[in-house]
Amino acid sequence: MDFSYSAKVEGLRSRVQAFMAEHIYPNEETYHAQLAAAGDRWQPVPIIEALKPRAREAGLWNLFLAHSKHGAGLTNLEYGPLAEIMGRVQWASEVFNCSAPDTGNMETIDLYGTEAQKQQWLTPLLEGEIRSAFCMTEPEVASSDATNIQCRITREGDEYVINGRKWWSSGIGDPRCRILIVMGKSDPHNTDKHRQQSMILVPRDAPGVHVLRMLPVFGFDDAPHGHGEVVFDNVRVPASNILLGEGRGFEIAQGRLGPGRIHHCMRTIGLAERALEAMCKRALARHAFGRKLAEQGVMIERIANARIMIEQSRLLVLHAAWKMDTVGNKAAKQDIAAIKVAVPNMACQVVDWAIQAHGGGGVTTDFGLAKMFATARTMRIVDGPDEVHRHQLGRLELAKYQPERPNV
Repeated sequence: MDFSYSAKVEGLRSRVQAFMAEHIYPNEETYHAQLAAAGDRWQPVPIIEALKPRAREAGLWNLFLAHSKHGAGLTNLEYGPLAEIMGRVQWASEVFNCSAPDTGNMETIDLYGTEAQKQQWLTPLLEGEIRSAFCMTEPEVASSDATNIQCRITREGDEYVINGRKWWSSGIGDPRCRILIVMGKSDPHNTDKHRQQSMILVPRDAPGVHVLRMLPVFGFDDAPHGHGEVVFDNVRVPASNILLGEGRGFEIAQGRLGPGRIHHCMRTIGLAERALEAMCKRALARHAFGRKLAEQGVMIERIANARIMIEQSRLLVLHAAWKMDTVGNKAAKQDIAAIKVAVPNMACQVVDWAIQAHGGGGVTTDFGLAKMFATARTMRIVDGPDEVHRHQLGRLELAKYQPERPNV
């Protein structure tokens, strides 16, 4: 296994880093000032919209689509280090049209959509003309077990009728959100519980789609992106809006979530790197008890451990990406589960240490660390909670030692 970056990837890394240095980092204060001054927080932030054409002109647009003619043609392993760089600033990915949930939705339509669906929805998403949301989690059931999903997708003639309630529908707060991918039960009595579900495309403006509220994350509303609680009340869409076919929802989910977890984890590593950077700068600038914080043994130890943990996590994610590229998502499921547990937990610890180094300032919004912690902590739930991934990992590990059944 050789994780050294190819000349192509090194070139892209240099270009993304240069773009970040010239356009993203200098505009962090501008972003927050514009968001704070906005009369309506649920509108696109001007600085992001101003930077998108520059990213396109620089050839840094839609980098995420692995093995696709619509993207940069990068593998998961090649895209990983680019996602890490973007993850250093939490709003940067949108500038490159590489932000969730649009990335996962574009991958889903690209992989499983019909040509008509691609023309209607994938093309404007790739162009950055519209945004999207993914509606899977539900408030009334434990959605960590997706077989619990209760939202109904019922065939009536040439239409499907959708009824149910979803929440944590990220992206639905954006006024540019035009399309939702909804997962629900189309065949609740199927004896195969993994064939009961389907995914379907639902226009945001379809009659019966009601956003009840936007959900805060540790007090952050994540405007203008946001996470909504949504009711589908007899929503009717053409039967042609079904993705791949009835009963294929779990199949699509597995194809969607594998690359998405790589993206989430690499962005989270970028976040952890930024937190460590802030911790080091703070430790060198502040004095306590007659010495710099950087001269205190506990601070030196935390900085060292943070570096070790970040490097371990990065290698683990690159290994998972390499496995996905070489043997496929299904064969790499153990590696994907491992990174989904390891990386957010690492980031929570590194950001926590950075907060501690900043004292009372660390828990304010002044240094961005509180938002980092909210993001890192949420990642322990997004795309499946730690417990589910650990359970899968444990079972896969135990299976290696199960006695073989004798041939009869």
